[in-house]
Amino acid sequence: MQSTTLATTPADALAARRERQTVMWVSTLAFTLMFAVWLQFGILQKPIGAEFGLTTTQIAWLVAIPSLNGSVWRLVTGIMADRWGGRVVMTVLMVVTAVPTFFVVFADSYAHLLWFAFLIGLAGNSFTVGTAWNSAWFPKSQQGLALGVFGAGNVGASVTKLVAPSLLLAIPGVGFLAALGLDNWRLVPVSYAILLIAGAGVVWFTCPRHDVKPGAGIPLAQQLRPLRKVRVWRFSYYYVVVFGAYVALSAWMPKFYETTFGVSLAKAGLLTALFIFPASLLRPLGGWMSDRIGARPVLWVSFALMLVTSVAMMFKLSVVTFTIALVLLGVGMGVGKAAVYKHIPEYFPRDVGAVGGLVGMLGGLGAVALPPLFAYVDTWFGVGMQAATFGTMSVVVLIATVWMGAVIARQVAGGDDPYTQARAARRERAAADAS
Repeated sequence: MQSTTLATTPADALAARRERQTVMWVSTLAFTLMFAVWLQFGILQKPIGAEFGLTTTQIAWLVAIPSLNGSVWRLVTGIMADRWGGRVVMTVLMVVTAVPTFFVVFADSYAHLLWFAFLIGLAGNSFTVGTAWNSAWFPKSQQGLALGVFGAGNVGASVTKLVAPSLLLAIPGVGFLAALGLDNWRLVPVSYAILLIAGAGVVWFTCPRHDVKPGAGIPLAQQLRPLRKVRVWRFSYYYVVVFGAYVALSAWMPKFYETTFGVSLAKAGLLTALFIFPASLLRPLGGWMSDRIGARPVLWVSFALMLVTSVAMMFKLSVVTFTIALVLLGVGMGVGKAAVYKHIPEYFPRDVGAVGGLVGMLGGLGAVALPPLFAYVDTWFGVGMQAATFGTMSVVVLIATVWMGAVIARQVAGGDDPYTQARAARRERAAADAS
């Protein structure tokens, strides 16, 4: 159910390998673009806020609202990818997202901005599509690395953080753009809309037409059955910690750097990108490590690193020390995201679309909730934005760590811990070989 048709000759095996690689790399490029589109308001918030006279809370909701629509459809799009194939669903999603991405330039009120931002959030659902798509094409022994490579498309957040400030600086100096109504911040979404249409063409014409559809013909009720298991919801909370918080901070940090350290928008984008790069590009490493030593040890290290750095960042630090801690926080998130998703095909090999969809949906909803929560915690307790942001992060990570530890302790006590059983099996094989 999770790989291409069986290869009967070396030539068939080579062709199947090439098709898998094509799916992985093209889906990764598509996801990178979609992720950049999804988080564009993180860097556009300053010029948009200045033009429309928005308050800090209004800006927080504008930054958060795309994550809502980028989350609520993940269960649906994951099931669709399993049923109809990732090639079709990814192509349609890119074309549909291009429409509000283009028309946001005509928004003339805060309400219109929120509506278009919500629709642009459709881009976030591309993650579940690509996860189900790659899981279907790759064998279990390679899924961790394949999903890690695909998930590294999170680096698309850095595309906006690095490219958009340069565009914003260049646009006012290009006179004819003002005549077209594309001055100020508007050229950024228009450029993305054009790239989305081009990207949809690449997906459609380069990926294998005979897609793998593990959910084809399976009743919907059967696909949804695993969602009743508590384990699925636990994985979902883990993903809030490693992904939802990553998305929230990716959007939140440019403004945070500006207000806390007094740096320019361009420098704030660059410093935020230093966090985004490890949080995205280390995902393949996390997947590879999860394939080799198991997802649980990788997740333990991820949570530990995130907890230490989050606590440290609650306190007054220099911009250099703070950024180093932020980069280390990104390292923990990068390897942790891959470890969480490695769990899904291991425990639910026939239901990656549905389970991955729910996990991704709730992880994305965490990204919606956290930016406003950062602001509200500061308002409620008056501790300052830095302590409010990273104090909240510390609590979120601590809950995940304690929950995972409690589950493992219960499994070990009950004798049904898979890692303990695997170690015992290896010892028995070693003893048998020695005798």
